[in-house]
Amino acid sequence: GRVRALFDERGKTMTSAGPSMPVQILGFDGVPAAGDSFLVVADAAEAREIAQKRQRLEREAQNRRGQRGGTLEDFSRALQEGQVSTLPIIIKADQGGPAEALADALAQLSTPEVRVEVVHRGVGAISDSDVLLAKASGAIILGFHVRPDSNARASAEREQVDIRTYRVIYEAVDDIRKGLEGLLTPEERETILGEAEVLQVFKVSKVGTIAGSIVRSGMVQRGAKARVVRDGVTVYTGAFSSLKRFKDDVKEVREGLECGIGIENFNDVKVGDRIEAFLLEQIKRTLEPSASVGAA
Repeated sequence: GRVRALFDERGKTMTSAGPSMPVQILGFDGVPAAGDSFLVVADAAEAREIAQKRQRLEREAQNRRGQRGGTLEDFSRALQEGQVSTLPIIIKADQGGPAEALADALAQLSTPEVRVEVVHRGVGAISDSDVLLAKASGAIILGFHVRPDSNARASAEREQVDIRTYRVIYEAVDDIRKGLEGLLTPEERETILGEAEVLQVFKVSKVGTIAGSIVRSGMVQRGAKARVVRDGVTVYTGAFSSLKRFKDDVKEVREGLECGIGIENFNDVKVGDRIEAFLLEQIKRTLEPSASVGAA
């Protein structure tokens, strides 16, 4: 843009400003973000050349990070498959304060496993250039009190870029949280069903080793996981290959009863070993809600 007016911190008109002088400038074509730097040059042609070069370098940098846009659901699937661990986001808002507040709130959702990265935030309607940046970086676009213009809508549909608009900050944060929660590695919860003590060991042709055992606590269940413990040390973890009462196949054997136990792919069972039966349950993990997020 062109410098059309210059004011000092008191609002007084100025004709020039030197180093370290706080000023207000009118004339930008768009709204710059806090922290952006700008150059002052003699003519518009040189300014356009510099701006185009910067835009080209930014596009090239973003292209190195990804080649297509996508939806939050696409990202969830990709992370579950181990392909990504960072969710890139572009934020556009009607004012700089809410844009910064939303960026800060989203940053608090990051964990050592998954991370929210705000690749750009700005003020104003969602534009075609925002969609192009989202496509290049694989980001989704969040609009706060702003909407995409007609060109941006068409580009987003063509490039499959996800644009989501909100009027309340916590609703945006909640949407992203829900997306990220599906990406966290589930927690494994172990439930011990019971324990058997090996009293005798039998070698059976075409079957392998059978542990003649008595269930000391709980129950042993055929579909459960099996852990062989010797002198307090786990020597094998696997699955039950067989479970018998006398000559009959059974699904479970309860405390106080004897049984024959076969361990899948393990024949080194010894008298005195303890065989634990346990279940592993996949527990969905959640992100803790942020106490600092409020409505706007």
